[in-house]
Amino acid sequence: MVAYRGLILTSILLTSILLALAGHGARAQDRPIGFQTPSKNIACQFFTDNGQGVLRCDVMNLETRPRRPADCELEWGNAFEMSAKGAAGRICAGDTIMDPSLPVLAYGEVWQRAGFTCRSEQTGLTCFNAMQRGFSLARAEQKVF
Repeated sequence: MVAYRGLILTSILLTSILLALAGHGARAQDRPIGFQTPSKNIACQFFTDNGQGVLRCDVMNLETRPRRPADCELEWGNAFEMSAKGAAGRICAGDTIMDPSLPVLAYGEVWQRAGFTCRSEQTGLTCFNAMQRGFSLARAEQKVF
């Protein structure tokens, strides 16, 4: 009877540990991958879309907003996106990737992931992919290259 009770306790303990580990892993994957600038005006997140890396960056406050194209019925001007090997550009978006839980990328620091590189400066944020395509973002001006 004692051996049986010990086996049950061991089984319960192992099950509890496995459930705790499974829960921890799920939470880690749910966390966004990216950063925000110290001003908290720009945030970027990395996603995987059909097996390809995508970087999206949003600028919260723009001094001037560009004219919205006729084919965009959502917000225009503050969201930018690029794939690991493709062109970068502004996107029409009805959401934001701003998330206060994102870590801050300090001025002078560099963030890299899956072929993307971003540098945070007091003058703004510059990100580019493996093909040297990207964007420079700031409150006053945004450039796609």
